[in-house]
Amino acid sequence: MPKSSHAFSSARQGRDGGFTLLELLVVIAILGLLIGLVAPAALRQLGGARNSVARQSIQRLGEVLDLYRLDMGSYPGTEDGLHALVARPAGAESWNGPYVKDGTDPLDPWHHPYIYRNPSERPGHEYDLCSAGSSGNAADRATMICNP
Repeated sequence: MPKSSHAFSSARQGRDGGFTLLELLVVIAILGLLIGLVAPAALRQLGGARNSVARQSIQRLGEVLDLYRLDMGSYPGTEDGLHALVARPAGAESWNGPYVKDGTDPLDPWHHPYIYRNPSERPGHEYDLCSAGSSGNAADRATMICNP
């Protein structure tokens, strides 16, 4: 190899060994824009998924409450709440529980306790089983997810 060609390749390797500050800033700016555009959409999807999980959980808990009713003759009262699915209520002789596996009161996808009322405050329902939604505020009826 001619000497001038070798010297040129050595100098070029030294120059191309890394990225310039400008190149790094451009890449960081592009990543920031992508994250800024993608993150809100991903968070909306996550919120929608939690709502879907809450609806499915309420439906399954409704089926568990139906099993409780078959054993006991009625749904648990508001005082006993969903805890009646975990521990035997006072004076419950035909209780065949626990009706939920983990032995703790059920929580919604946002880790808030479900709201249970018997009798229902809504016409046409025997009981109310609701999640307060992402706000966790039971007074905020707009975000509540309830049994159909």
